[in-house]
Amino acid sequence: QVQLVESGGGLVQPGGSLRLSCAASGRTLSRYVMGWFRQTPEKEREFVAAISRYGSNTYVGDSVKGRFIISRDNAKSEVYLQMYSLKPEDTAVYYCAADRRIDVTSVLPFEADYWGKGTLVTVSS
Repeated sequence: QVQLVESGGGLVQPGGSLRLSCAASGRTLSRYVMGWFRQTPEKEREFVAAISRYGSNTYVGDSVKGRFIISRDNAKSEVYLQMYSLKPEDTAVYYCAADRRIDVTSVLPFEADYWGKGTLVTVSS
């Protein structure tokens, strides 16, 4: 089992940047494909990004492509979501998730086995 704790959320102005972190404990992070999701009360949960076990491959959703970057540091047991050019529609609770995977290069499909509790990102002037 792995425990996930997100951090780095907060209030940012439109056009600003923010970096989210996800700290993992309990199991070796490299066993998992890692992903980020987001959700608002008005919308269904959205799959934002994912990264393969050792970081060789990534997926970024169309709505954030070119603005968000996912990365990981297995030695630190952390995953990151760097967000640039933030828009008000990026406002959401962002969740980190882990998908136990044997294959070392695949990213999709992503099926979360574990979830963090989320961190709120608010983009507003």
